[in-house]
Amino acid sequence: MIVPGSSSQPLAAALAEETGRPLATATYDRFPDGERLAAVPEFAGEEAVVVASTDSDEAWVELLQLQDAVREAGAERVTTVLPYMGYARQDESFRDGQPVSARAMARAVSTGTDRVVLVNPHEPGVADFYDVPVETVDAAGVLAASLSDLRDPLFLAPDEGAIGIAETVRDAYGRGETDHFEKHRDRETGAVAVSPSDASVVDRDVVVVDDIVATGSTMSEAVDVLVDRGAERVVAACVHPMLAANAVTKLRAAGVDRIVGTDTIERGCSVVSVAPVLTEALAAGAAAEEG
Repeated sequence: MIVPGSSSQPLAAALAEETGRPLATATYDRFPDGERLAAVPEFAGEEAVVVASTDSDEAWVELLQLQDAVREAGAERVTTVLPYMGYARQDESFRDGQPVSARAMARAVSTGTDRVVLVNPHEPGVADFYDVPVETVDAAGVLAASLSDLRDPLFLAPDEGAIGIAETVRDAYGRGETDHFEKHRDRETGAVAVSPSDASVVDRDVVVVDDIVATGSTMSEAVDVLVDRGAERVVAACVHPMLAANAVTKLRAAGVDRIVGTDTIERGCSVVSVAPVLTEALAAGAAAEEG
C-alpha cells in the first residue's frame, strides 16, 4: 500500500497508479496544543511504502508518525520514499558544537523503516547516514519531457561538479550541448561573476539545470548573464523546485522564460512526475529481496 505524507499526495497517487498498489487515505490532524497526529485509518497488505517529502519540520514529524502508524496497522515491511530530503545540505558540522543535521534526521527515519529511497539528494553522501539499506535514484531525466522545440539547445550546470545533471537531461532530450558555469572573482572589488565556461549562447535556447532551486539567487545571476550574452530563451529546470520566498519573481525578472520542476516538491511548476523512476526503484528492490 502507498501511504502519502500530506505534502506528497499527488506524487503518491501517481505512484499508486504506476505500480498498481492501493493508495491509503491517510489523515493529518492537529491537537489544540499544536501537536500533530498523522494516521492510517485503513491498511491492506504486508508492505507499506510511505511517500513523504520532508520540506518542513512538520513534515519530518509527520513522516515519523506515518512510519509508526503503518507498523501499528500491521505492516511487516516499511519502505520510506523521500522524494525530497530536507536538511540534506547540512551534511557536516560547520563549527564546534553544531549538529550534523542530515545525520540526525537519517538516524531518526532509520528507526521506523526497513529501506529508504532518496531522489537526487543535494549531497549524495547523506545516504551513508542511514542505518538501513538506501537506494538513491536520479530523476533528472524526466525533466526532458517538459522541454520541446528547443532551438540549438544548450544545457548548463551550475558548476563543473554538477555537469552530470545537465548531461542527464540533455541525453533524455536527445540532442544539444552541455556546459557549466564558472565563477570569477574580481581581485579589486571581491565581486563574484558567473559565466558559461566555453559555449556560446547567442540565439540559442539555454536550459539551466540544477538539482534544487531554493532562493533562486544564484540561478537568477546566471540568467542575467545569459540574457546579456544574447540567449534566445532561458528555461530554469530543477528536480526539486523549493522556490522559497520570492525565488519565482527573481527568476522571471532575470529573464527566465519558464520554470520546470518535478513533483518531489509540489509547486505550480511541477509539470513532470518522478513516479516512473520510483516505480523502477521499488520493483528493483522487491526483486532483490526475493532473490
